[in-house]
Amino acid sequence: MQIRLYMTTGIFFIFLLSVFCPVSLFAAAAPDKVIFTLGGLNERSGVLFVARDAGIFKKHGLDATVVNVRNAQVGMSALASGETQFHVGSATGTSIGAMAGGLDLAFIAGLINKLDGTFVVNPAIRTPDDLKGKRIGVQSMGGGVWMFSMLAFEHWGLHPDRDNIQFRIIGDQSVMAQALTQKVIDGAYLSYTFGARVEKQGYRVLADLATLGIPYQGLGVMARRSLIDRSPEIPERALKAMVESITYIKNPSHKAAVMRTLAKDLRLSQVEDAEPGYQMMQKLFDRRIYPNTAGLQNVIQLLGKTSEPIRKLKVEDIIDDRVVRKLEKEGAF
Repeated sequence: MQIRLYMTTGIFFIFLLSVFCPVSLFAAAAPDKVIFTLGGLNERSGVLFVARDAGIFKKHGLDATVVNVRNAQVGMSALASGETQFHVGSATGTSIGAMAGGLDLAFIAGLINKLDGTFVVNPAIRTPDDLKGKRIGVQSMGGGVWMFSMLAFEHWGLHPDRDNIQFRIIGDQSVMAQALTQKVIDGAYLSYTFGARVEKQGYRVLADLATLGIPYQGLGVMARRSLIDRSPEIPERALKAMVESITYIKNPSHKAAVMRTLAKDLRLSQVEDAEPGYQMMQKLFDRRIYPNTAGLQNVIQLLGKTSEPIRKLKVEDIIDDRVVRKLEKEGAF
């Protein structure tokens, strides 16, 4: 009799909980599983690594997995198949081409709204003109590093075909840095972290691309519009986490934690090697995470020279800022 009373009381208690506090209980018990892909291991991707390690994703009800993929093509394929929810990367021939090809994909936020990073070359190269006839490393054709290089070349008045600039597909940042020091290539775009390491070995930083003033969507969050239509709370939580991660990174008291995360994910031998990347993160990220319309227009113009579908695109075709506008109204930034 007593056991039956306990069971009845327990069932009634569970019923009350399910009626009066279902949201808080189930949100805490079952965060939404999401997957972010990224195509480049550098300090720019640190916003994701920090959000994961500092528990910011979990705070916003996301069980987030951050996956570094070989290139943007893999990220686009995963989004198209529904295997992932977000790709964090730059405006490239791959991402813009997917949008021009009919995938319901859009930039839903802009985390870095400028061209950034270093263009590092062997010591014999002193001016951009000296790049003619040289071998330049990229991670993939049409990918982020290729796009960064092409925008720099256009700024300098260089044309790869006319000037016999040869692109060599090498690999990620650490592999390209190694290829440069082993004279497999003559120059390459490198993040600030890897650029500083190579510079210490006597190689020349031909330009800090951030000083060139080239409008660009340097790092953005991409998602399918169907995800926003179907489950708007998922991208809302994801972008709230991005804003909080940027705030965390910019707080000087978190420097040691951010540098440990960078060193771990960039596979640096010493935590101190993350210092250049950490310093640049303070300057690159902006809490006002609207996509960069001028930067995206710049990319459409560049890629449209050789692609009719991309040439027909308008900036509003590749931006969906519904979530960002909602978060700004709510005071998230």
